[in-house]
Amino acid sequence: MVRSGPLLFRQIQSDSITGDLEQPWQPLHPHHDTPTTAAERIRKVWSSAKLHYNEEELHTQALYPWRSQGKGLVRVKRDWIIPPIRVLENSKQVPEDLVQIKSDKIFTGEVIYKLEGPGVDQEPKNLFEIDDKTGVIRSKRPLDREKYSSFTLKAFALSPSGERLENPTTIEIMVLDQNDNRPAFTQSQFVGTVSEFSVPGTSVMSVSATDADDPMTENAALSYSIIGQESIPANAVTKTMFGINNQTGAIYTRDVGLDREVVKGFRLKLQVADMGGMGLTSEGVAIIHVSDINNHAPQFSPPSYSMTAVENRQDYEIGRVNVTDRDDRGTGNWEAKYSITNDPEGNFAITTDPATNQGILTVVKPLDYEAQSEYVLILTVENVNTLSNKAPNLPVSTATVLVTVVNENEAPRFREDPIQIVVPESVVPGTLLKSNIAFDPDDSDLRYEITRDPERWLDIDRDTGDIMARRTFNMRSPHVKNHIYTAVVKVTDAGGVSTTATAAITLKETNDFPPQLFPLSGSVCRDTGRINSGLVVTAVDEDFPPHAAPFIFEIPDYLSVNWTVVQVNDTHALLQPRVELEAGEYAVTVLVSDSGSPVLSAFTQVNITVCLCDSFGDCKSEAGAILGSSVGISFIALIIIMASIALLLLLLLLAVAVTACGRRHHIKKGTGLLVGESEDDIRDNVLNYDEQGGGEEDENAFNIDMLWNPHDAPPTPGSYYPGSGVPRGKQPLRKDAPHNLPSPIYPRRPPADPTDIEDYINDGLEAADNDPNVPPYDTALIYDYEGEGSLAGSLSSIASGSSDGDHDYDYLNDWGPRFQKLANMYDPR
Repeated sequence: MVRSGPLLFRQIQSDSITGDLEQPWQPLHPHHDTPTTAAERIRKVWSSAKLHYNEEELHTQALYPWRSQGKGLVRVKRDWIIPPIRVLENSKQVPEDLVQIKSDKIFTGEVIYKLEGPGVDQEPKNLFEIDDKTGVIRSKRPLDREKYSSFTLKAFALSPSGERLENPTTIEIMVLDQNDNRPAFTQSQFVGTVSEFSVPGTSVMSVSATDADDPMTENAALSYSIIGQESIPANAVTKTMFGINNQTGAIYTRDVGLDREVVKGFRLKLQVADMGGMGLTSEGVAIIHVSDINNHAPQFSPPSYSMTAVENRQDYEIGRVNVTDRDDRGTGNWEAKYSITNDPEGNFAITTDPATNQGILTVVKPLDYEAQSEYVLILTVENVNTLSNKAPNLPVSTATVLVTVVNENEAPRFREDPIQIVVPESVVPGTLLKSNIAFDPDDSDLRYEITRDPERWLDIDRDTGDIMARRTFNMRSPHVKNHIYTAVVKVTDAGGVSTTATAAITLKETNDFPPQLFPLSGSVCRDTGRINSGLVVTAVDEDFPPHAAPFIFEIPDYLSVNWTVVQVNDTHALLQPRVELEAGEYAVTVLVSDSGSPVLSAFTQVNITVCLCDSFGDCKSEAGAILGSSVGISFIALIIIMASIALLLLLLLLAVAVTACGRRHHIKKGTGLLVGESEDDIRDNVLNYDEQGGGEEDENAFNIDMLWNPHDAPPTPGSYYPGSGVPRGKQPLRKDAPHNLPSPIYPRRPPADPTDIEDYINDGLEAADNDPNVPPYDTALIYDYEGEGSLAGSLSSIASGSSDGDHDYDYLNDWGPRFQKLANMYDPR
């Protein structure tokens, strides 16, 4: 295959290069290439391929003959590599012929040329085409190097039947750049900072730009420059203060005179140009801020101040001081830091207000007017940041503050809080516990009082504040915690200002209670052969250690010669008989002592039963003793005896029940002499309200108390019958009858026959006389006991011959509704 046109190539089948290829050639267009020989621009490349056909490959070749990869018989040949074709972008001469290719097969038959690749049948499509008859490749539209800088195409030579006649030829098309893009800054505005008083040559910032043209050409060779400068504020500085490196874009200072107090910043107008500064241009902006350095020390203004402070107050502001600083406001170069040089006690503090930079002077400890009425403070000030070496060499600014202390009525003060008092719990009432407990800074009179004393154990002198014991203390009080009893003392001065303190009274344990022995009764086995046979006793003491255990148990010889006590440990002892004793009850007196100071002792009588014991050490009953003896009766005989006793009891109960039923048979419901319409107990209807009984002597003889009638309202809890120590509603006890026995059955209804009334009354009297739960009166029940004596006197004392006018019966109106009828009868009206 050969190419004719701007470049003329031919594919060679032999191993030698013909003379025609040594001849120079001329391009169709001057910008395509420079004159040279074909032999100098080609390089031989040997390649071989061995291909085999099958049905699928034949089918593919028939459909796409130009895509065949030279399949067929093995063939070895040498190809010529064509150098790239250079095409200028943005060309207006379109379509433009670029190159022509020819195959040497045209001498043997017709050849059809095909072209493939990007720009033809691949994106971007329709940029190139080939004449299938002549093999001329031409561009169809202007090219843009910034989008596609090169194209690689494949050219094919095919027979009319689609057979590939030659191997495909690779054609490289290079798009040549034109300066068709302006350079552009990478930012719309560049911002930088430079410290004031910077020396010339100080780097400030760098700017940058880009160019879309070929970076390997002059079209993208950029050059930077500053074309304008404006100061902020305007016209503050007129000389050129900055320069720029035209190749790197680095901006630097060119002159001195950058003072933050004079100029705040600069606005630079920049320009960038390609072609080394001779081509296309663009403009940009750079803002440079002049940063502050700490070249001004703060100064007090004014240098002296006067302030007042109220005594006994703390953590409050008493005044402010001012400073001036020409450095940039709100920065560490401007912010002030204050200190007090002559306050060794630390009574004052000074801080900085971040908004105003003022010094805030405060009192941090309470001041005492009586101790010191004036303070002269020396203040110094400096910046938070270190002062620059470019600042004027001036001394540190100072200020004087005169603080006058204002007197006020101070509250009284306790000498200690809490007030510590240590006292024995058995302190004698009236004992002085504490004195001189408080004082007043203003030397005014004080008044003392105890505001909290739950046990009322304390007294205090209102004028002197002496605390005294009112009563003996008790360690077991619920208000004593960990041996400490607390009270609150209040002291008030003449101006009404008061303060309180806690009195912590530590109680020391004293030996107040003797130990108590228990148990007070027990049993001891009679068997002399038992080891450690005896009664174990112990003691309890209401005192706390060391006034309680260990206890000492003793039996004085003059109290008991048959018993002894053996100390088991600090709290227990064993009572044992010294000799063998008969079974029975014994009273043993034991003396028990504690370990307190002084030692307290107590005699206690212990009732001990000496008995026969079983194998477990428990006392045997009488029956058990009989059964356990060899002389006793047999177990079967004992069962028979118990069964007989049970049968007798059953018959007795049956007889009592039959008798009761017989009596009820005579008491029928009807209209007897004593029958009323009420179903209540008949006794409540026949008994008098104010039965006097057998007289006052009779009442005293039988220990008469009052009874509560079940038909009345229950007595009020806590109330007592007049003249008696027995609460209302409590059942009185008889001394002539056993307690807690059941009451007999009273007849509930009188008989219908009047002749049986005598029997009915006699039965009721008999039941009342045999009732152990009621007093032995003539009647069955006493409604109430009115006590001994009466202000009204006895009815028998009323003189029958006296007139009604001699007596005042108004008091009958106070006796209640039961006496209202009687009161009306004696009403003088």
